[in-house]
Formats: sequence, C-alpha cells, structure tokens
Amino acid sequence: MSHPSLEAQRAEFSSRRFLAMPLAGTIAWLSVAIAGSFLATYNAAIILFVATGMIVYLGIFISKFTGEDFGKKKAYRNTFDSLFFHGVGMSLLVYAIAIPFFLIDYTSLPLTVGFLTGLMWIPMSWIIQHWVGIFHTVARTLSIVVLWYWLPDQRFVAIPLAIVVIYLITISS
Repeated sequence: MSHPSLEAQRAEFSSRRFLAMPLAGTIAWLSVAIAGSFLATYNAAIILFVATGMIVYLGIFISKFTGEDFGKKKAYRNTFDSLFFHGVGMSLLVYAIAIPFFLIDYTSLPLTVGFLTGLMWIPMSWIIQHWVGIFHTVARTLSIVVLWYWLPDQRFVAIPLAIVVIYLITISS
C-alpha cells in the first residue's frame, strides 16, 4: 500500500478543523488566569506548570468531541501529523529554559512558558500555508513582553488572559 504524496498529505492535514489543541490551550491558560487572580504567586506558578503540561492531554481528549480524534487508528500516518507532534515535543522541551528562571524568580513563568510554548505555531503556519500561526506567535510574543513590563504585579493574570484572547482570535480565523 503506497502512501499519498506529501502534497496530498499536506492538503489532508490542512483540511482539518484544528480546534482541539487551541481549545485545550484556551482552557489551560484561562485556568492559569483564574488561579493568578486568587492564589499566591508560587501557587499560581504550580497551576501554570500543571495546566500547560496538560494541554496535549486535554487536546487529545477534546479531539474526540471535535471530530479530530488524535487517538484514532488510520490507514497511514500523515507526515504532517508527525511534524506537528514534533513541534509539540519541542514546546515541552523548552521547560528546560523556564524551570531555571522559575527557580530564581517565580514571576518569570508566564513570560517564559507563554512565549516558548507559543513557538510551535510557526511550523503549524507553514504546514497549513496560512497566516494564522505566524499571527498567533507574533501577537503572543509582543503582548507577553509588553504585559510583562507594563503590569508586573499582574503577570499571572494579564499574560494568560492575553494568550486566551489570542487563542480565541486564532480559533475564529
């Protein structure tokens, strides 16, 4: 059995809804914003670690309801599925940068994790040949940096809420 060409695989990958992972990200970052509103900084940081670490698993769960079903067996493995999940893996590995900064300054976490986990949208934009991934990464990066300096006492609320807004714009695009 031969696999479809890369262009056919890209077309198939690009025709999907792409709701599960952005919805999971939205839920995770919203939970961080809520925790940041009520909890001490250290406790909000722990919630940020847990919530962002669960985005992939939450996305897999949500995918069963959006029709994307990441766990469903397929006749072949789409090359772009592999590239996407490698991007997810890359985003998880950047905790190696976030954790040392966290140990020095708890409030660094929304900046580092918010920025670093948003990088996976750049290859996504290339795969689907759509501007939305570039928009997501650039808007996310700029808003995180601006809010980091502008609202230092609200980093665990303002930055996650900005990420949620960017996710909502991404989902609607």
